Amino acid sequence: MNVFQAAVLGLVQGLAEFLPVSSSGHLILARMLMGISDAEAATGSYIVLDVLLHAGTLLAVLIVFWKDWWGILKNPFRSRLLLLLIVASIPALVVVLLFNDLVEQFFTGWFLGASFLLTAVFLLVAEWMSGKNIRRAAKPGMKHAIAMGVMQAVALLPGVSRSGSTMTGGLCTRLERKAAAKFAFMMSAPAILGSLLFEGKDAIEMGYLAELSLVPTVVGMAVAAVSGYLAIRFMLRLIQKISLNWFALYVAVVGVTVLVLQLAGVAGVPPFELPALGAVARLMRLG
Repeated sequence: MNVFQAAVLGLVQGLAEFLPVSSSGHLILARMLMGISDAEAATGSYIVLDVLLHAGTLLAVLIVFWKDWWGILKNPFRSRLLLLLIVASIPALVVVLLFNDLVEQFFTGWFLGASFLLTAVFLLVAEWMSGKNIRRAAKPGMKHAIAMGVMQAVALLPGVSRSGSTMTGGLCTRLERKAAAKFAFMMSAPAILGSLLFEGKDAIEMGYLAELSLVPTVVGMAVAAVSGYLAIRFMLRLIQKISLNWFALYVAVVGVTVLVLQLAGVAGVPPFELPALGAVARLMRLG
């Protein structure tokens, strides 16, 4: 791994984590375009880099919303915002604990094109719902936290945007656009922190820190933090004006392109196979 690759991955992580286009999906695409194989991406240096890129975006969330986090820290036991963030984090936590092995099968890349198209559908629905002339809540409540939490669990699939999905959940439950965006971004903090703890623990136990490429990792983390900060500011400033349909169009084009490349068997693009269907069928029978 070199500094350029780390910087590109940091930029992709920072922007795509908060723009509704999917960071996990774009990281997979970025690795493909830079010729990083699945085997190389599974080495210790890249695994540690992925962990610390998320730390960079977490830093961006902490900086942008520092007043809200400070308010929580001053009185955590009476903070309604903290309660809502905990409730919103539960669905994804349940999925990770119960179905983590199944979810990981989708990260080979075969599901990528379909996931981008699913994100496009979510964004179209979100824009359609936000255009309805109905009374909307200025602050998130329990129903918004539950709906956005469920959508965050869906976004565990690579190519499905976490921010786009969670905003869709908020808008469909009559939350104002800016409030939905802000809560969606703040929801990322517990999710990223949980991922850092689990993946960081695994990285230490597997001895991956010994493979750490210090300079590229620091550069990637810094780029992720700065680009993440800018992406949050951009979305909060323009969410009332910009149409989510433009993001839907973008991810739809990306999704169709990936599907075409998969079906055409282009080298470097994982074929569209269905390795997880057997597991899904077993789960359905067990249920």
